[in-house]
Amino acid sequence: MIERSLFSPEHEAFRDSFRRFCLQEIAPHHAAWEEQGYVDREVWRKAGENGFLCMSLPEAYGGAGADRRYSVAQMEELSAGGYSGIGFGLHSEIVAPYLLHYGTEAQKQRYLPRLARGEMVGAIAMSEPAAGSDLQGIKTTALQQADGSYLLNGSKTFITNGWHADLVIVVAKTNPNAGAKGTSLFLVEQGMPGFEKGQRLKKLGLKAQDTSELFFNNVRVPADHLLGGEAQLNRGFIGLMEQLPWERLQIAIGAVAAAQAAIGWTLDYVQQRQVFGQSVAAFQNSRYTLAELQTEVQVARVFVDKCVELLEAGQLDTATASMAKYWCSDLQCKVMDECVQLHGGYGYMWEYPITRAYADARVQRIYGGTNEIMKEVIARSMGLGGR
Repeated sequence: MIERSLFSPEHEAFRDSFRRFCLQEIAPHHAAWEEQGYVDREVWRKAGENGFLCMSLPEAYGGAGADRRYSVAQMEELSAGGYSGIGFGLHSEIVAPYLLHYGTEAQKQRYLPRLARGEMVGAIAMSEPAAGSDLQGIKTTALQQADGSYLLNGSKTFITNGWHADLVIVVAKTNPNAGAKGTSLFLVEQGMPGFEKGQRLKKLGLKAQDTSELFFNNVRVPADHLLGGEAQLNRGFIGLMEQLPWERLQIAIGAVAAAQAAIGWTLDYVQQRQVFGQSVAAFQNSRYTLAELQTEVQVARVFVDKCVELLEAGQLDTATASMAKYWCSDLQCKVMDECVQLHGGYGYMWEYPITRAYADARVQRIYGGTNEIMKEVIARSMGLGGR
């Protein structure tokens, strides 16, 4: 196996610390959280108290000023442990960066420290019932009123952290006739009149993740809740495009870590399980299957680690991030399917981690932009334009 050079001893010490946190605060409760459909709010507060939220934020805003490799280590531990209900990554490395990069100083001071402490849970509302990967097709509107406020109307769906969310970054059309150039981002807080949360959605996997519908019925959003203020009016789509490479790389990071964990579980199982007087591992099919899967996961890990290096250097482009997201999530699903097969009937039993990982994996090829969209992005980067 190729030794990883991405992490320093300090990163690995952090990983060990976070792994202990997972074993103490997450692992004993995750099955119960899957049954109730959401994680307990207390885990957010404890994570904040231990400095496990928004680590890459500057210290002035409550973070640790850490490089994003600490967040990568955290993502890997959550994926490897099968803790799919924990929405720390979206909160810390999607929601918080939008505020950091585009927010006004007042907005940063108001929200970022509270996100870092776990006092607020963050979400971002892009997808709609009729607009998923095509963000230009959103119908939610935020029309400016005479007093400078905005009247927000529309609905969003498939929103991670949506049920717990205290703060939602909402993508809306401020100039509906201008297409992508008429899109803005708004900071909507729980409790604003007209903002309602729908049911927690029942999903194939990610059962402990509080994915929800959100509804905005004549929500009067003050002018100072336009993310970035007037300087960012109608520039929301640009921000979305700038942040998507990191979001998509996060999906790839989780995919590789989950696939490696699945190989580990399966290796243990086939060595212990006896069939026809010998272990399942003794059969050539089992050995060759695991050898092939391990090779592909190793290749994927090297590529993803390189992408993280590019990210830290400010050189990760959209096409490369799309390659990582598409390739690694496809591979994750392949690994899960093969590993379930090697588990036999037990691979279909919910109490086995491979079964839950199989169910959790499928959405990876859909969210963050479907893999078909990823291929379109890659093709266009090669000069192969569509109509």
